Amino acid sequence: MEANGLGPQGFPELKNDTFLRAAWGEDTDYTPVWCMRQAGRYLPEFRETRAAQDFFSTCRSPEACCELTLQALGMEVTMVPGKGPSFPEPLREECDLEHLKHPATVASELGYVFQAITLTRQRLAGRVPLIGFAGAPWTLMTYMVEGGSSSTMAQAKRWLYQRPQASHRLLRILTDALVPYLVGQVAAGAQALQLFESHAGHLGPLLFSKFALPYIRDVAKQVKAQLQEAGLAPVPMIIFAKDGHFALEELAKAGYEVVGLDWTVAPKKARERVGKTVTLQGNLDPCALYASEEEIGRLVKQMLDDFGPQRYIANLGHGLYPDMDPKHVGAFVDAVHKHSRLLRQK
Repeated sequence: MEANGLGPQGFPELKNDTFLRAAWGEDTDYTPVWCMRQAGRYLPEFRETRAAQDFFSTCRSPEACCELTLQALGMEVTMVPGKGPSFPEPLREECDLEHLKHPATVASELGYVFQAITLTRQRLAGRVPLIGFAGAPWTLMTYMVEGGSSSTMAQAKRWLYQRPQASHRLLRILTDALVPYLVGQVAAGAQALQLFESHAGHLGPLLFSKFALPYIRDVAKQVKAQLQEAGLAPVPMIIFAKDGHFALEELAKAGYEVVGLDWTVAPKKARERVGKTVTLQGNLDPCALYASEEEIGRLVKQMLDDFGPQRYIANLGHGLYPDMDPKHVGAFVDAVHKHSRLLRQK
């Protein structure tokens, strides 16, 4: 630590590195825990004081991260209350790809995001690490083709079957846009990165291995290489592919330090399938937070027992919902800290 309490990049010195050490696979005194969800969508005080659609009220959820990336590529995006991002002019034909901006321009279009990350890192004052996010190529493609959310992803999957070459071209464009965006987040202050493939479950093993996994791998490989080229310290990377349990072994070998699990995966079986090669993250059913605080404690204890004490980061199996009681979220966090310490005494 430097005399003024600042780290090498001029940021406040990190006082709690438990999450980062767990992500790197190092032993920790207790299990770190965090929850996915946009503050503007969840915390009541944010909902009550929500002002303009600035960074702090729009880009802390997976949907909004996708929106930012695609806006930078030139897609028109509108935020539909209760539904998330909507694209009035989705991609319909291969020729529509010609209208997209060059992927190299994305990072420069998102300078305000990097400024917000730097500001957030400063304001955290070293209390906890700052995690950067981005949607994976296939998930981004679904928004572009579907024009928003979809229960079937039929239009996006139609592209995969009818226009495989155009699909690969689009996925490559998205990969080339994501890499400098993620590297830029680290340069701006992010201390870990999570790539989320929210729509993995719509693909199944064959389509996933052809149209999602290669690009997931490439993002990790290129981000790590470009961080090194830029003289930036490596950061742990997390891949969270919702409903992608069929590809768990492949994801564990995709170049990420952490694999996030949704609540449909049994922790013991997941650990058996991936071994100790990666850190696992997850995976309490978000709706368990509707239970009593006592029941939350019991569920957390079972989850921690099943995952084991090390190479593990506690989280929900997806994001928090807007109507969840902050006290129950607190009970979840407290239970993780309490039971994980007891677990290490055995």
